[in-house]
Amino acid sequence: MVSQNYEKLFTPFKIGKMEVKNRIVMAPMGTNSALPDGRISVDEIDYFEERARGGAGMIILGCQFLNADLAQGSLEGILEKDYVIPLLTDLCEAVQRYGTKIVAQLSCGTGRNAFPNMYGEPPVSASPIPSTFNPDVLCRPLSVEDIQVIMKQFKESAKRVKAAGFDAIEIHGHAGYLIDQFMSPIWNKREDEYGGTLEKRMRFPVEIVKSIREAVGPAMPILFRISCDHRFNGGRTLEESMEMLKVLEAAGVDALDIDAGSYETIDYIFPPAYLGDACMDYVCGPARQAVSIPIMNAGNHTPESGVKLIESGNADFVMYGRPLIADPELPNKLFEGRREDVRPCIRCNEECIGRIAGRLTKLSCSVNIQACNEKRFAIEKTEAPKQIVVIGGGPGGLEAARVAALEGHKVTLFEKELVLGGQLASAATPPFKNKLRELIAWYENQLTQLGVTVKLNTFVKEDDPILESCDQIIVGTGAVPITPAIPGIDRENVIGAIDAHLKRELVKGDKVVITGGGLTGCDLALELAMEGKQVTIVEMQDQLASEVFFINAASLFPKLAKFNVQQLTGHKVLSFEETGLRAQKADGAEVFIEADTIITAFGMKPNTQVSNPITEKYYDKIQRVGDVTNIGKVGNAIRSGFFAALSIDAKKTKQRELQVN
Repeated sequence: MVSQNYEKLFTPFKIGKMEVKNRIVMAPMGTNSALPDGRISVDEIDYFEERARGGAGMIILGCQFLNADLAQGSLEGILEKDYVIPLLTDLCEAVQRYGTKIVAQLSCGTGRNAFPNMYGEPPVSASPIPSTFNPDVLCRPLSVEDIQVIMKQFKESAKRVKAAGFDAIEIHGHAGYLIDQFMSPIWNKREDEYGGTLEKRMRFPVEIVKSIREAVGPAMPILFRISCDHRFNGGRTLEESMEMLKVLEAAGVDALDIDAGSYETIDYIFPPAYLGDACMDYVCGPARQAVSIPIMNAGNHTPESGVKLIESGNADFVMYGRPLIADPELPNKLFEGRREDVRPCIRCNEECIGRIAGRLTKLSCSVNIQACNEKRFAIEKTEAPKQIVVIGGGPGGLEAARVAALEGHKVTLFEKELVLGGQLASAATPPFKNKLRELIAWYENQLTQLGVTVKLNTFVKEDDPILESCDQIIVGTGAVPITPAIPGIDRENVIGAIDAHLKRELVKGDKVVITGGGLTGCDLALELAMEGKQVTIVEMQDQLASEVFFINAASLFPKLAKFNVQQLTGHKVLSFEETGLRAQKADGAEVFIEADTIITAFGMKPNTQVSNPITEKYYDKIQRVGDVTNIGKVGNAIRSGFFAALSIDAKKTKQRELQVN
């Protein structure tokens, strides 16, 4: 029986003649895992099957491109040849076996938004406008003949996805991609039949709708994905978008997938933690007044904001992207009243779009290492349970304990502090980092359910008898702050970043200076500024937060500016004084910066004080995880903990493989 709190999410609803079993839709996101010839990979089939098994009512694939040239190097599906159909059929049937509808999203490319490392020739666009990421490169405008070829390709691609067995088709007209470049006057400078008035600018998407309809017939639903508010000066506004929605409805579109943003405001394309919950639901009210067809909405939705959106009547489906990467079972858990078991997406962007854009590799997830590797990283019950000791309750240790317990091992976790979480416990104090708090609570709940023995406020040394008697040891003792030998660093008015997070009473006065402009310093500065403090960040490098993923930085820096955080880069701290600090600028000049409280955030170093002696004594049965080996981010620690636990039976597995061979 569905939980009453989330009942609204589990009522069926129709798009055209297609009935979707519930209101939960997996938002379209590329996985960058397709094969070079354009076929999707088996890993991608497993990935989507897991989300269907988890209870999603409908799944929309990331972009499936018309041809390789328009794909511009992205490893997504390409629909140019018939040989792609069999694997797409496997995908459709893997999803449909669970009663989930599957939608192919068709795209004629990113146009000016192509990443520079994903194309060789200048990208195409509606007009000869600058490329987004390299303004020195002008896009090649599509000719009328080019457009006619694209219409034919849409028709042929639509036939292939229908033959493969998809339930519906979505047109990707979103966020400044090629179709949007035709729709928007800021990018469309054409003077022919495809430019000028709104009606002419809409000719390109309308012809696409008609081409697809001709290919698939009247029954197959056609959806259209569109950003209703570009959120930058000169971009399309809500008012103009509403007129476009009316045109799309009149052209035969059966449902609208709407949100906000563009590559000029790229943080709204991949909304990080700083944007908060349901950051794009505001587009739904006006859209509901403009059209009568079903509306879907994405943008940092939680289960609670999803219920609120459906209850408002302003949308018919709530879309979850990264939350379903983090926990494919989210729908089933809500249905069964197990909200506390939903593993939260922490909105870090590091291992999903971060891996694709930064490393050109396939999607994964900071908190769900199995994403896009469901079969390869399957957790299996052991035939020979072992006694496992985990030292350290940070993210690496927590994940190692969880996975080892799932495998059937008997796990004891030791944490020297009174609470679990390690550095997450301090990083989670800002209101915009509430998902980190949820993650710690989730781990606590999982370890309790799995019967892991957790011993808090317990310091383990190399001579502890339990280390002698256990079978394997996993050490995740984390990192400690770097404390440079700067005169005055031991003054009472100088505190560390961790203490500033957890012992707010130590942050005295209104003027606060933070020395160190990495992510830790910037997040803390924003947190204190939001509380009304006058905050200055002093950083020796030429820029702040150089390690922060550029999409997250697109949200972070405007927030720092909004709350008047002063940023002093190129300043080397010379000394800490009673009323402030002395620093040296890049030109050699010295300055004095007043402060009531000075917070040091010079970075971290591995805490080897505990791990080294244990490693020396028990080198044959120890693994180290998280920051104790390499200073990294949350996802790095969780991944190392997952791998450590997954490899506990590795030797025995290898022996079995040798016996078989």
